Amino acid sequence: MSNEVIQLSSAQIKEVVSHYGNQRIERNAPGVVFAAKLQDTSITAYKSGKVLFQGGGATREAMRWGTAQEKTGTKVNATKGDTLPEAFALKSVLGSDETGKGDFFGPMTVAACFVPADKIDLIQFLGVKDSKMLTDDLMRKMAPDLKHSLTYSILVLGNEKYNTVQAKGWSQGKITALLHNQALKHVLTKIDPTKPDYILIDQFAERGIYFNHIKTEKEIIRENVLFSTKAEQLHVSVAAASILARVAFLEEMDKLSQKAGVTIPKGAGPKVDEVAAKILLAKGEDFLTSITKKHFANTGKAMTIARKKKNY
Repeated sequence: MSNEVIQLSSAQIKEVVSHYGNQRIERNAPGVVFAAKLQDTSITAYKSGKVLFQGGGATREAMRWGTAQEKTGTKVNATKGDTLPEAFALKSVLGSDETGKGDFFGPMTVAACFVPADKIDLIQFLGVKDSKMLTDDLMRKMAPDLKHSLTYSILVLGNEKYNTVQAKGWSQGKITALLHNQALKHVLTKIDPTKPDYILIDQFAERGIYFNHIKTEKEIIRENVLFSTKAEQLHVSVAAASILARVAFLEEMDKLSQKAGVTIPKGAGPKVDEVAAKILLAKGEDFLTSITKKHFANTGKAMTIARKKKNY
């Protein structure tokens, strides 16, 4: 694996600091108490007691201090997809990720981001990690620095367009694949296309299915493309892309809230149904459709709630 995380005691953390003292580097990311960089492995210890090993030698170094099962009871960061090359976390990678697929309101957004090897430390210094470990407010603050430091592309598919192509029979997987291919293509036109050692896509479909979705495209990005689940944990390029995609989604949600005159919730739960019903009663079905993914079950639920309120 390219990543290993183990939980250590305070005494064990001191042993780690002593052992890797000669390879120590400065890393002022939130929560970091110690960082070191070996030829094939980056080591980061956090206040929580977690120690992250990244790179080709991650498993070897983690085993010096005990296996993940011995320390935490579970192994962290299990992924599915392609087998990644040695020291992958330290390579120049163009990564892509998406958000908004499971949200009734708001658009789908896809971002691709190129992080060359010589900028990995900078991006980690900026606090980039799995967006699921970051708050929305923190990601909003980080995004400008990422945009200033990296070459990227962000695509936003509004729900009116989404509903149009979905009605034509396009699956969400096909829509997502087309957006990823386009975002990657955009970044490659801005940089020397030979610079990325690899391209890593956060896997939402098997390789064959992904390429089948985009088989009619004039230009298909294929060379050195790898797929993995939880890819944001495997390389900072995908983590950065995840943050940029999320912030773009949040900014669009802000606009929709202002347009609708009510704070629009994320996701697709009961609260979403209630707000959708409120918007339906206030602004009508056409307006609601224009800001939602119409085929979601939330549409019917909102209509049911609206009818009950109207009759009451």
